[in-house]
Amino acid sequence: MSSAPAAARDHIVISGMAVEAPGGVDRLESFWAVLSEGREVIGPMPRDRGWPLGELLTLGEREGWGAVPDAGGFLDSAADFDALFFGLSPREAIAMDPQQRVIMRLAWRALENAGVNPASVAGEEAGCYIGVSLSEYGPRAGSANEFTGHRISGYALGSVCGRVSHSLGLTGPSTSVDAACASSLTALHLAANAVRADECEWALAGAVCVMGSPAPFYEFAKNNALAVDGHVRSYADDASGTVWGEGGGVVVVERESRARRLGHRIYGRVLATRINHNGKGKPIIVPSAEAQERLVSKTVAASGIDPGLVTMIEGHGTATPTGDPLELTALQNTYGAAGTGPLLGSVKTNFGHAQAASGILGLLKVLVSADNGQIAPSLYADNPTTQVDWDRSSLRLATKLEHWEPTDGVRYGAMSSFGAGGSNAHAIIAMPAEKEQDNSRL
Repeated sequence: MSSAPAAARDHIVISGMAVEAPGGVDRLESFWAVLSEGREVIGPMPRDRGWPLGELLTLGEREGWGAVPDAGGFLDSAADFDALFFGLSPREAIAMDPQQRVIMRLAWRALENAGVNPASVAGEEAGCYIGVSLSEYGPRAGSANEFTGHRISGYALGSVCGRVSHSLGLTGPSTSVDAACASSLTALHLAANAVRADECEWALAGAVCVMGSPAPFYEFAKNNALAVDGHVRSYADDASGTVWGEGGGVVVVERESRARRLGHRIYGRVLATRINHNGKGKPIIVPSAEAQERLVSKTVAASGIDPGLVTMIEGHGTATPTGDPLELTALQNTYGAAGTGPLLGSVKTNFGHAQAASGILGLLKVLVSADNGQIAPSLYADNPTTQVDWDRSSLRLATKLEHWEPTDGVRYGAMSSFGAGGSNAHAIIAMPAEKEQDNSRL
C-alpha cells in the first residue's frame, strides 16, 4: 500500500487518446460503437498486399501444421497517408513502414483530443514511447532502387517513435518498445515513469501494428495456434487459437497538476504499472501463471488500493487452450479472491489480436467503457472454459453490456498483456464517473 495520502500525490493521468482499429474505426465514438454493440469486425485477408494466399490458406495440409483461416482484423486505412500534411515527400512516404504513417496520425489526434494544438508543441521536452514489434514492409534494404536512401529510416523500428517526435518537434526521450504482445502496456509503463521522474514534462504512449507480411500466420500455423473458424473466443471452452489483427492507439500522459492547470480533461489516473518476465523453465513462448500472479500482486500493491475495487479487467485473452487457463488462474488468485465479482473480457474478440498494439486497444476499451459508464461485452463468453474452476472465485466473463457502477465516484479497471518472448505487463487505472475537467473525486 502507498504511504502517501492520495490527495498529496501528483498522479500521472491520461488526458488525451486516439484509436485506429479494423472495421473503419478511426474515432473513439466508432470504437465504442463496435464494443458496446458486441460486433465482430473480422474479415478476409487483404488482396492488395501481394501475399501468397494460395500457399497461406493451404498450410494446414502440411504435416503437423494447423489450418489458416481466411480471416483477420485488418486496417482499411493502412495505405492512406497525407504526406504533404506531415511535411514529407511522396517518395519518402512510400518508403515508410505503414506503421509509421498510422502512428503519426494517431499522435496528432491524441493531442487534439487533449485540447492541444499539435502544431504548437515543437521544442517541448516531451517523451514518446511507442510499442511496435514486427516490420517486414517493402523490398529488402540490401538492394538498390528508387527508394534507397529513405529505407534506413523507413523500415527501422526505432523510426516508429522517431517519426512522431520529429514530426511534432518533441525533444524529450523517444523510444520504440518491442516486448512482443506486451509492448503497449510496457510503453505506458515507461512513459508514466519518465514523467514521474521528470525526464520529460509530458509524454505520448501507445502502439501500432500493421502487418507488412503474413509472417505471423506462418508462425502460428506451424504451432497450431490459429483459430480454425476465424473467431477469437477468449476464455471460452471452444477456443481453438487466435486470429491476427491490426490497429493502434496513443494516449497523452502528464502530471495531474499540469492537466488541471491547463484545463485538460482527465480520463483516468495511472495508479500503477508493472512489468516482469517469466524467467527460465518452460519454453520461451509458453506463459507462466506464477509470473503473472506475481505481477498482478505487485501492481495492486503499488496502486495503493484494495483489489476488490477493480470491477473491470481487460485481459490478454489470446484464446489459446494453453494461455487462457494460465491467465485465468493468475487472475482468480488475485482479483477473483477479493470476492467482488470483477467482469473480465478481451478486445481481441472484436478486432482480432493486434499483437504489439493489443494492449493499447485494451487500455482504450477500459477508458471508453468508463467514459460511457458501461462495461462492453466480450464475445463468445457464454461458454466459459472448463479448464478452470469458476466457482472458487468471484471472477466472471462480461457476456452483455452492463452498467459500470462506480465506487465513491470512481471506476477502477485493470489490464494485462503478455508477450511471446516471456514479457508480462499489467496496469491499474482509476477513472472519474463524472465527465468533468476538475475531477475532484479522483
